[in-house]
Amino acid sequence: MKFIETLKNVWKITELKDRIMLTLGLLLVYRFGAQVVLPGIDASQLGALADNTDQGLLGLLNAFTGGAFANASVFALGIMPYISASIVVQLMGIAIPYLQKLQKDGESGRKKINQITRWLTIGICLVQAPGYLASLPALGIPSSAFLLGTGTMFYVSSVIILVTGTVFAMWLGEKITDKGIGNGISLLIMVGIIANMPASFLLNYASRLEGGGNGGLMMVLIELVIWFVIILLSIMLVMGVRKIAVQYARRTASGGYEKNVFGSRQFLPLKLNASGVMPIIFAQAIMFVPTLIGKGLGEGAVGIWMQTNFSDIFGLWYNVVFALLIIVFTYFYTAITVPTNKMADDLKRSGGFIPGIRPGTETSEYLDKIMSQITLPGSIFLAMIAVFPAVVVKLMGVQQGWALFFGGTSLLIMVGVAIDTMQQINSYLLNKHYDGLMKTGKNRKAVA
Repeated sequence: MKFIETLKNVWKITELKDRIMLTLGLLLVYRFGAQVVLPGIDASQLGALADNTDQGLLGLLNAFTGGAFANASVFALGIMPYISASIVVQLMGIAIPYLQKLQKDGESGRKKINQITRWLTIGICLVQAPGYLASLPALGIPSSAFLLGTGTMFYVSSVIILVTGTVFAMWLGEKITDKGIGNGISLLIMVGIIANMPASFLLNYASRLEGGGNGGLMMVLIELVIWFVIILLSIMLVMGVRKIAVQYARRTASGGYEKNVFGSRQFLPLKLNASGVMPIIFAQAIMFVPTLIGKGLGEGAVGIWMQTNFSDIFGLWYNVVFALLIIVFTYFYTAITVPTNKMADDLKRSGGFIPGIRPGTETSEYLDKIMSQITLPGSIFLAMIAVFPAVVVKLMGVQQGWALFFGGTSLLIMVGVAIDTMQQINSYLLNKHYDGLMKTGKNRKAVA
């Protein structure tokens, strides 16, 4: 089989084999750390915490940490504080001239931005860690589970451990990026999400077979088919691009340009979903606000309505507002991350142009117009995938834990990271003159 032959080729490349083994080893360390409970907490009394964090927003947060949140683990905060810090630094780069200058300084500027992100991660952890510890009793951990009490010593030591855990997870991700197969932070998140998949599927499987009135095995098969179709649609969303034809003037031997003679036609790929999963993350952060407003309004009719409708992530009004926010944030994030002006300037400096469009301002306006046109269907498609878990819960009765894998951030992260990892491995294979992992890749025959 070609797949077996490809795996053999992967194992023949010493550098690639070493990188894969290092990546697997570091991921194993991360998964082991997710099972280590904070000192001073009785691990045998965490059942209620796991039950209260298997659904809703807490269930989603627990999925991102690979179950560490429900285990009161040293990695309970996961890698999400680093993701939050990265987003904040990226957004601040729009308004702060110093960060804008660093973004233009190449490798040295990137290192300084990474250092700023790390310090900001620690600051976010120092805020989130006490909040997490304070919420443990409310989430079901009995007072008897705190073996040393909940005094100052417990809080100080636990905060230090939680911050250290996040910093260590951040270091693991960076090492995977530098010494492994890349995308270290994303791989940590993906592994954490996948870790919850078997238990979620088995729970849903058991619920279907109970009593005989829940659809049985046939309904499980239908769910798997729908899940497979959603994965294919997610791949289309991640991989979809609009190719803009570009031509470059061919240089003469003297370094000038030949008039009316041009080089080969190339393409400028504009992604259908240039913003990735960021709009969903932004929208989910904003969706906490209606519930807080409802609590602030008290026991009035409006307050109760907002608390009831916006605390259920599978409810109708929650998902309607959620989808609209995703569309808005997709336009916003695409506008700040796709620099059409810079793309036009780079084309002009390199002697490239879009046929029929003048270089410079007109090219920038043309690219901006195309991005606006393809962002609309991309944002709607993204919103549909994001709210699909609510559809399968309400219409098909799928268990909430398993429904999270039918769309939203979890599925898009899994698909996006899997594709990036395959492309990384594929590039190694092609560089060593082996056939690539993907059929769309250009196969190179081994050189004798």
